[in-house]
Amino acid sequence: MDAAVFYGEGDIRVEDRPEPEIESPTDAVVRVTHTAVCGSDLWPYRGYQDREAGTGIGHEPMGIVEAVGDDVTSVEPGDRVFGPFSTSCGECEFCRKGLHTSCVEGGGWTGPNSGAQAEYVHTEHADGTLIRVPDRHADDEETLRSLLPLTDVMCTGHHAAVSAGVEAGDTAVVIGDGAVGLCGVAAAKRLGAERVIAMGHHEDRLEIAEELGATDTIAARGEEAVERAKELTHGGANHVMECVGAQSSMETAFEVARPGGTVGYVGVPSGVENAEFIGTAFGKNVSLEGGVAPVRAYAEELMADVLQGTLDPSPVFTKEVDLRDIDEGYRAMDERDAVKVLVKP
Repeated sequence: MDAAVFYGEGDIRVEDRPEPEIESPTDAVVRVTHTAVCGSDLWPYRGYQDREAGTGIGHEPMGIVEAVGDDVTSVEPGDRVFGPFSTSCGECEFCRKGLHTSCVEGGGWTGPNSGAQAEYVHTEHADGTLIRVPDRHADDEETLRSLLPLTDVMCTGHHAAVSAGVEAGDTAVVIGDGAVGLCGVAAAKRLGAERVIAMGHHEDRLEIAEELGATDTIAARGEEAVERAKELTHGGANHVMECVGAQSSMETAFEVARPGGTVGYVGVPSGVENAEFIGTAFGKNVSLEGGVAPVRAYAEELMADVLQGTLDPSPVFTKEVDLRDIDEGYRAMDERDAVKVLVKP
């Protein structure tokens, strides 16, 4: 099979790798029809994160089940499915609590011969991981494009909104205009927020934020952005969603939070070396909630809204490439020419 393989900074190659096989009774093999490049894939691509050369990459699979182990009961060959960015058993203490990313048996999609940016992917714990798409939607390309973000960014944005405590009638500030931030806007709107203020640096991305439900946008940096947010919220917001993970965005989140408010954070905290923002949080009694998103806990709920037409995060895909041209997808995201890239093997 063709598979994207990481070899070093700026070096993603498509190679012929062995097709995965059933290794355990709880496994499945999925033929990938849709996948994507994630912002977190850019960390090793940019040299900011160590990763072993020669390993598969990608963690957002959607496709058709090809084979299942003897113990798998929830899916069968021919089913359309998608998978969260991490696998989970569905049975342990943490899965039962809805913290599937802390599953004691869980893992990821990458390895020497595996990764979701490939023609096939091996799935551990298929029953606890894969989400089946109803047959009537299984071949609707428009619907599938809207479901693909549920493998990661839409559920991650939703986790930010839930962690920040967003409810009907609230005002929420979303920090970040990447795919997660844009999905966070859609999530806050879905939960009934009356005002959703999107903060970012790119006018074209903030236009997408408006399409997804933002009532106000702020295209500024530093203190200018903070002051504008405070003006719009009359001193700060009770619900702030941090969707970047940089030190500057964390600082901004706590500065725009209202005393007694909550910051829901889902941005991977890469490059955060100093935590002076904790002093801001302490002085204002601002809570910090969130972490890595338990996608499996949210996926079916959000899928129901996609299928009934009330949720569509597909505008985050601003470029599409074939698997053979995935290096162009990485380049586009690295250079900010694309928000998120959809990949078709």
